Amino acid sequence: MSKPPFGFGPSDPDKRGENDPSEPSGAEAFNQLGQMLSQLGQMLSQAGTSSGPVNYDLAKQIALQTLGSAGNTGQSRLGFSGGDDANAAVRDAAHLAELWLDAATVFPAGATSTVAWSPRTWVEKTLPTWQRLCDPVAQQISGAWMQALPEEAKQAAGPLLQMMGQMGGMAFGSQLGNALAQLASEMLTASEIGLPLAPAGTSALLPANIEKFADGLELPNSEILVFLAAREAAHQRLFTHVPWLRQRLLATVEEFAHGITVDTSALESLAGRIDPSNPASIEEAMSSGLLEPQTTDEQKAALRRLETLLALVEGWVDVVVAEAVGDRLPGADALRETLRRRRATGGPAEQTFATLVGLELRPRRMRDASNLWSLVGDRHGAEKRDGLWSHPDLMPTAEDLDEPIDFADRVGESGSLDDLDPMAELERTEREEREKKNPSPKPDSAAASDSDTAAGSGSDKAPDTDPDSDKGGQSS
Repeated sequence: MSKPPFGFGPSDPDKRGENDPSEPSGAEAFNQLGQMLSQLGQMLSQAGTSSGPVNYDLAKQIALQTLGSAGNTGQSRLGFSGGDDANAAVRDAAHLAELWLDAATVFPAGATSTVAWSPRTWVEKTLPTWQRLCDPVAQQISGAWMQALPEEAKQAAGPLLQMMGQMGGMAFGSQLGNALAQLASEMLTASEIGLPLAPAGTSALLPANIEKFADGLELPNSEILVFLAAREAAHQRLFTHVPWLRQRLLATVEEFAHGITVDTSALESLAGRIDPSNPASIEEAMSSGLLEPQTTDEQKAALRRLETLLALVEGWVDVVVAEAVGDRLPGADALRETLRRRRATGGPAEQTFATLVGLELRPRRMRDASNLWSLVGDRHGAEKRDGLWSHPDLMPTAEDLDEPIDFADRVGESGSLDDLDPMAELERTEREEREKKNPSPKPDSAAASDSDTAAGSGSDKAPDTDPDSDKGGQSS
């Protein structure tokens, strides 16, 4: 975790205004005090309309104000005949992409509607999912404040604690609103970061952002639009027809967030920096780095699972779209590599996600996953490749991404999808994890001699004792 959530890092002194007076006096000071109290009253009044650790009403308001009226989908240069109707262009591109995808995967179309979104619409439509992802982070940090206070302090504070909770929710909401505005101005499709942010069954593209992305690429806009529509449609096929996938992705992010811990010993130093009458002091104190969360072993395990699952999703989409567009789009290979690099360099999507949820996704494994899915498809066909999504225990592990040939061999040994035993795969994975955590101790010389003798006499029969040997549980 390279970035703390909600921007809880050291503050940037360069962001302060150069002409801000440091010591106002006289009438000017009274005017500033009156304005501050007025703003505080408005903020607290607004906070009463939002419950929970994050003021999502404020987050939405800030995001929409930051975006302004940018990204109106009514006029667009995208399309097949120079048309100005972005919605029509997106629908045409999605229709063509769906026809091509039918021949590349056994999953049928998953989107019930394909729409063109402006950045403002993206914020409004994806905010419920962001609420699910961000609530655990804010709850953990807010809870740390309360737990660290002595009981005497809690009783003495009284209503002040409620006000502090409201102001903390506003601080979180402010951070979230600014981050969502940045993310909305960069996203090309609703599922670009691999998470199902849009409502179920909705395939969405952002023409205004796609036009900015297309600048500098020597490719027709219509070709870029069809390629991105194919990627979004492939995501939707997976999210719709793999029932466990959407829940598993979001639950893994939640699990990571629930593991966040805060060094409460820093709260004593933090308390001296907060002026309850000055909302800005709260945000400044939280940006000082004192509340930077600590990464636990449980979080590292959750991050590893999330990284692997996202890589498998993105790798599968990469392979299927490449097969679908084939030679139909002359610039498909260049677009494929451009998007790979966009993800690998940790673009705005990953950076903003790290700010919001506190984890930084590492898409470097997407190439490994693409190689694995491509190998399985070439050897065994699209039906068996896509059938592996039928159960989470059949999915490749992080170790399988390191050794894709061994995984493809096991899939081949299984014979048919019905022979793929989820329990055998789960037992194999658990056994490998136990062996890594508790390696067998090396025998002494006498025991080693006896062991060598025993091994020499029984080595030919050892594989027959493995209950998974007939189920494809071991590589050939």
